[in-house]
Amino acid sequence: MKTLERRLPFTKEHNEYREMAAGFFDKEVAPYHEKWEEDGIVPREVWAKAGKLGLICPNFPEQYGGAGVDFLYNLIVIEEAARVGASGFFVSLHADVIAPYVLHHASDEQKDRWLPGIIDGTKILAIAMTEPGAGSDLAGIQATAIDQGDHYLVNGSKTFISNGYLSDLIITVAKTDPGKAINGISLLMVERGMEGFERGKRLKKIGLHAQDTSELFYHDVKVPKNNVLGKKGYGFRYLMSELATERLVLSASNMRGAEAALEATIQYVKTRKAFGKSIGQFQNTQFRLADLATEIAAARAFLDNVILAFMNGQKVVVEASQAKLLCSELLKRTVDTCLQFFGGYGYMTEYPIARAFLDARVQTIYAGTSEIMREIIASKGLGL
Repeated sequence: MKTLERRLPFTKEHNEYREMAAGFFDKEVAPYHEKWEEDGIVPREVWAKAGKLGLICPNFPEQYGGAGVDFLYNLIVIEEAARVGASGFFVSLHADVIAPYVLHHASDEQKDRWLPGIIDGTKILAIAMTEPGAGSDLAGIQATAIDQGDHYLVNGSKTFISNGYLSDLIITVAKTDPGKAINGISLLMVERGMEGFERGKRLKKIGLHAQDTSELFYHDVKVPKNNVLGKKGYGFRYLMSELATERLVLSASNMRGAEAALEATIQYVKTRKAFGKSIGQFQNTQFRLADLATEIAAARAFLDNVILAFMNGQKVVVEASQAKLLCSELLKRTVDTCLQFFGGYGYMTEYPIARAFLDARVQTIYAGTSEIMREIIASKGLGL
């Protein structure tokens, strides 16, 4: 598929890193993904292999094990994972969504304690926000962390937690001052093995079958005060400060996923025959794929522009929401359209397009639903 050269300033070093990342996902992830989907989990060893190669948090400081490079290296990992449909290995959630909470808000002692394992892949991260009765409305969470002098006593439950089963470090959103609404929310790092912390069964989903999503339960969990991230009561503002990055990261994954689906479909329609010719020779096929290619090219240009702004330190709250809305909806539409050209084979889960179809459905839901994205765009971008 013919495309213009991207505006992002990829260098020779970036391209070499992409080759290395592509090799990792081609050899260590793609061949095993079907087995991981059957098992419902990705082996911990894969995380450690990625860490050893420098594929986790490459933009983090060298003193903690990172490479101190720019965000484009992180972007390369995101894109190569999406290219092969690595929807179970949530390394980007770990490295680009959750780890920044530690880098930006943890104390020096906490960074020394946690970041080396986060970066080398031996300490897997999760963030526990969503509850059975609280999703997008974080102010509605019910989990509490009550001050007991030298520790907090955490009680409550969380659900739909990605990396919930494998995680070693869980940033838990809880109310340290229940009477103060959003100003009473704090972030506490709960660690594997803490007494009273339990994981429920891995949840069964219509897609992302290799991703370990689970419920978490807190029964009088003693969390030391030196496990509180940042300032007590600042949890909500910390969450708000990092959400734009999460949405941008997800947009990048969705964008590359849409491109990969289209690329695979173009190759398929060139070889699949019907009525004596390839289905790619039919006008309906050509027109629908031409429309998709045009939409994807336009979305790519917008997303790369937002990434550039983000890398230059600009606030991109509205733009990240626009990118998340645009790219997640486009991915969903792309895989649905492309699946049709595979005919009955497209309905078989052994075909990547079928798995992409199932995996795409959640993209307009998590990290902020499309409806929430529209609310943000309307209120913060349009002043409505």
